Amino acid sequence: MSIHHDTDQTQDPMAAQARRIVQALDPAARVRLLSGAGMWSTEEAPGAPAVVLANGPNGVGKQVADADHVGIGETVPATCFPAGAALGSTWDEELLEEVGAAMGREARAEGVGVLLGPGLNIKRHPGGGRTFEYLSEDPFLAGKAAAALVRGVQSEGVGASVKHFAGNSQETSRMRLDSVIDERTLREVYLAGFEIAVREGRPWTVMTSYNLLNGEHTGESRHLLAEILRGEWSFDGLVMSDWMAVFDRVAGVRAGLDLEMPGGRGAWDARVLRAVDLGELSQDDVDRSAARVVALSLRAEQARAEAGPAAVDRDAHHALTRRAAAAGTVLLTNDGLLPLSALGRVAVIGAAAEHPRFQGVGSSRVNPWRTETLLAALRDRLPELAYTPGYDPVTGTSSGEQRQAAVAEASSADAVVLVLGVPAGLEAEGVDRTDLAFPSDLNDLVGAVVAANPRTAVVLVNGAPFELPWADEPAALIEAYLGGQAAGAAIADVLLGDSEPGGRLAESLPVRAADLAASAGFPTTAPTQALYRETSNVGYRFHDTWDVAPRFPFGHGLTYTSFSYGTPHVTGEGTDLVVTVPVTNTGARAGSEVVQLYVHDTESTVHRPAQELKGFARVRLAPGQSCDAELRLDRRSFAVYDVATGSWLVETGGFELRVGASSRDIRASITVHVESDDVITPVPAPSGPVATGEEMAALLQRPVPALRPLLPYTTDSTIEDLAQTWLGRRLRSLLLVAVRRQVPTGGDQATKAMIEAVLAQMPLRGLVAAADGRLGLDTLDRIVAVLNATSPTARRAGARLRNTSAQRSA
Repeated sequence: MSIHHDTDQTQDPMAAQARRIVQALDPAARVRLLSGAGMWSTEEAPGAPAVVLANGPNGVGKQVADADHVGIGETVPATCFPAGAALGSTWDEELLEEVGAAMGREARAEGVGVLLGPGLNIKRHPGGGRTFEYLSEDPFLAGKAAAALVRGVQSEGVGASVKHFAGNSQETSRMRLDSVIDERTLREVYLAGFEIAVREGRPWTVMTSYNLLNGEHTGESRHLLAEILRGEWSFDGLVMSDWMAVFDRVAGVRAGLDLEMPGGRGAWDARVLRAVDLGELSQDDVDRSAARVVALSLRAEQARAEAGPAAVDRDAHHALTRRAAAAGTVLLTNDGLLPLSALGRVAVIGAAAEHPRFQGVGSSRVNPWRTETLLAALRDRLPELAYTPGYDPVTGTSSGEQRQAAVAEASSADAVVLVLGVPAGLEAEGVDRTDLAFPSDLNDLVGAVVAANPRTAVVLVNGAPFELPWADEPAALIEAYLGGQAAGAAIADVLLGDSEPGGRLAESLPVRAADLAASAGFPTTAPTQALYRETSNVGYRFHDTWDVAPRFPFGHGLTYTSFSYGTPHVTGEGTDLVVTVPVTNTGARAGSEVVQLYVHDTESTVHRPAQELKGFARVRLAPGQSCDAELRLDRRSFAVYDVATGSWLVETGGFELRVGASSRDIRASITVHVESDDVITPVPAPSGPVATGEEMAALLQRPVPALRPLLPYTTDSTIEDLAQTWLGRRLRSLLLVAVRRQVPTGGDQATKAMIEAVLAQMPLRGLVAAADGRLGLDTLDRIVAVLNATSPTARRAGARLRNTSAQRSA
């Protein structure tokens, strides 16, 4: 289905039908299609039923009622699959397609037409509050994983929505923050994953992000939506907003934002119609977006009919979740303790073994129909097992009595499994971490238990990296991430050797947050701007380029066997190459290896990372078995984005193809020579991993933008911003009370804290969408005007802005 203004659609029957349906509507009905009908569905039209939407990064989060915008109200029971961090660490496209298909089946059974996911924003910094939900720090891996999930979901007749497009890498002030990213970094790091997902997954929809990108709201950026997404990448689906992310609906329609969510009872309709009447907005733009909404409905109806009734085997999906959780579990260290022997006395210490945390806090929340705990799984399989909680599962604090009991159990055991569940409040949507410190009481507990019994395996249950100064002290260390509803059983499978630890890190684990280049601007201290001065120095690109050792490198993960690599062999011509690597299982157990291919430009006109992941292959081998891993390269594997020409170019010269088990464990390499007629424009390289202000301006090819002031108030001002003036503070108190009544906060403290953060960051314009028709845009404009008129500070700020604008015009 293709609905481009510059494309002949006469041969697309569904697109033609969508246009006919739109043309039969009056102007107001056409505009009405551009906003949702409430929180979780599109508007219907004659011949085009409404499409139901549901949160879906790691399961079907369909709301029971038309409720809150963050999706933490009551949802239907569904299978809770592993969080994005765990799914990304599987490095297994085939498995991810299976997971996506299972989510698609459950969505179809619930009448859901589009599942909102996967999320593939780059993990710019481990402190990002939504890091648990995203797939990787690397765009190639994130894009491949997302494309696989999309293919799986859509194979079941349900659309996927890749998100959040684009430059959304922090939660602090996310709804009004301007991500300032130079064009080359934007293309090579922050857009490349989306490009892979769009080209290879062909998602039905793409969701824009809350933030601005280089001065434009992403849903109003013609450069982002029309030129790149639809033009360069040939995206032929629907573009929707994130919930309450629309700033200017007229500008959004003009840029190609088809669907505003939620609907707000048509709050923008009158202004869109007026813009058409005044010639400020083309009727063709309205009709194109309306036709895409209708086409989504037609596509969903046809796909459902072709797929037939959804048969959901919950037990099979639970088993798949268990398998996926084990596949995403990363064995970081092991001195031979694991897999555990069933003989002897095993002490299980850690409240997370009994009270599991298996998913993140926020809109990705799923209401699991079943859960399994690690403690129950081990009790079923170990004849001699003792348990003590060691700490409080909610706060992560450990009393002297709890520590003493833990030490006593450890001292009398043959082996210890210490399960460290990070409190949910430390990792949540809407809130970034200001540091990566592991909870101090849990640090102390590790020291005490390992001192009492060195035969201790520590299992981490968390969604994002923490500083682990004691990482080398336990006999084994496992990163289990947030593994979904079967996580407990999956961890038991790995500990006992029934399943191999299949995961490889999809993100680097740093020694200290202070080591990271991105820490210079994360989370931003500027309330309206995030300046990406670290450019491409994110994750392993930073560690490997500037030789700053991580605690554990990108791609790392041990197995219960061992593998040897042979000499790589290259076939093909130009940049279309196949790298063949002999791999042998040299151990005594069956297992799998993820063979990773990194490309290093031996001499470049422009600054480049030391190496970049451009291929990977998972091979499964019996003891003594060998096979050839094949990794394919193409033109983009060698290219850089040349800003001057706006194109991807390949420079003549040598490229070292490095094959290994992680970015820091290169087993073999081979150098190839590439010939090209491309001429890359020289660009001065920043002198260090963090660009200076002058260097950043050179990369941006314009001065670094000044911070947008918090006063005078605008509809983009947040509820928290109102605290700056006396009248604003009074209004803020009233608004918080009113909005809290509308948004359920759940029963746990972590969810309540997340909701409070989201409410505080909500722009005033978001209130219109949330008010369900009780507040209009004109009324909001009058409120903002009164706030500014009654505040001397706001009046002075407004005068300064007007004077500055006049001087610039002059």
